[in-house]
Amino acid sequence: MAEIVDSFYQGVPSFDESQPPALSPEERSRLLSAFYPDYRPEGKATLKVGANKGMVVPQELANILESRSRIPAPRSLPDHPDHDVDILVIGGGGAGITAALFAAKEGRSVLLATKLRVGDSNTVMAEGGIQAALGEGDSPVEHFRDTFRGGHGENDPALLSVLVAEGPEMVEWLVSRGILFDRDMQGGLSLRKGGGTSRPRLISAKDYTGLELVRVLKEDLMNAPVEILEFSPAVELISGRDGSCVGAVLYDLDSRKNVYVKAKTVILSTGGAGRLHLGGFATSNHFGATADGLTMAYRMGLPLVHPESFQFHPTGVIFPSEMAGMLITEAVRGAGARMYNRHGRRFVNELETRDVVASAIIRECAEGRGVETPSGARGVFLDLVAIDRDSGEGTVAKRFPNIVKLMNRHHVDPTKRPILVYPTLHYQNGGIKSDARARTSVAGLLVAGEVSGGLHGTNRLMGNSLLELFVFGRRAALEAVALSRDRPAFSWKESTLSHIDRFESELLKFRPDQAFPMAPVLFPDYRRKDA
Repeated sequence: MAEIVDSFYQGVPSFDESQPPALSPEERSRLLSAFYPDYRPEGKATLKVGANKGMVVPQELANILESRSRIPAPRSLPDHPDHDVDILVIGGGGAGITAALFAAKEGRSVLLATKLRVGDSNTVMAEGGIQAALGEGDSPVEHFRDTFRGGHGENDPALLSVLVAEGPEMVEWLVSRGILFDRDMQGGLSLRKGGGTSRPRLISAKDYTGLELVRVLKEDLMNAPVEILEFSPAVELISGRDGSCVGAVLYDLDSRKNVYVKAKTVILSTGGAGRLHLGGFATSNHFGATADGLTMAYRMGLPLVHPESFQFHPTGVIFPSEMAGMLITEAVRGAGARMYNRHGRRFVNELETRDVVASAIIRECAEGRGVETPSGARGVFLDLVAIDRDSGEGTVAKRFPNIVKLMNRHHVDPTKRPILVYPTLHYQNGGIKSDARARTSVAGLLVAGEVSGGLHGTNRLMGNSLLELFVFGRRAALEAVALSRDRPAFSWKESTLSHIDRFESELLKFRPDQAFPMAPVLFPDYRRKDA
């Protein structure tokens, strides 16, 4: 491998550091329309059933939304549930952990169920940081403006107002828990800029912010009065007689048996959809990110907001090929890293919004200015060497130790060589529709984190996803506590899975051969199809 890498880098051109021309609003629009995957007609399908009937979404997403249940018909529930709790939290990432902590603090009985282990999620893989209005000259109003502009004005203003207003308070809470954020020379939180922002408001823990967050909060969770079921993904939600959500069916991966949970309130925090590999893109997402929450909620009749919109992060590693999809945080571009095509020319302002930068990279490769790898893939150069040159030798190793460590394992020293990158499927911009109190249109069901939709519009700014986990994880918990106190007792015998039957009967009108896939898929299938 070392010989292949050395041979590849012998062809690196000299770099022209001239600033590329600024893009006008019209040029940005044309660039997105021509090259961004969300706007391209290929690989799309029109939904035939459900709350979003008639909408055009990626084919891979349509396949799991219009699917049959993992629970075969005829469907019935046992005489008694296996667990009976006030609050069921589904998902063990940042939003789920936060929700469980705040709910347990209020004295409610809480069960957290997660597909793998607690913390195994996209949260733990987040590198860049959290965005919050903490600096001098900054404010929640400025944070709102940047995010609304970055989301192309499609953001839900009520959700966004909550995010920016409560962001500083949640950062203070994280600091109080012992998160080791980077500090400046005066001992205050170090604030840096991200793409599409007008102020430096990004706080981070080197380039492993998510890992640091989960390290601390997971320990808090283990010491909290919360029952935890690991390796127990949810496969269906359970309906009450009035159509409300009264629990969920889990699947124990060890015993391969269903586990039935009765709950006064359910918080869905199952994360995103990156492992569906929309359009064949590599992904930066965790292994369990297969849109399970969207599948279960859609089957129950919940509408999705912007289900057609996904974020393709500009800088996913494309060479060496075994690293395909690994994210190189946007923070390196904020620190001064530059991008070059195969002619050694910069082709876009590196701190444009993520969708614009990604589109520019795709354009360079589509029009023959990309750098070809030995396997035939194409990308562009991301040069971190410029950071050391501008900020002093050793800056890259100090600020981005994880990138340096991982790239060095594959014989690419980013302090000496540029990294070859191409956009990678990174984030689910849309999701389940909810209000500012994290409530959905189904009583008793709340959402938090990446599974929810509306906050980010059709493009997310760096750092807002981590902030969302804590702001809305807490909001969902407090609302769930209030609902569980006020909700009258209900009979388990009146609980049902009939919403699944209704959904599948609609599907059969369009697919009478019953040849539709089964979902949630739980895990991606990487088996060779010709084996």
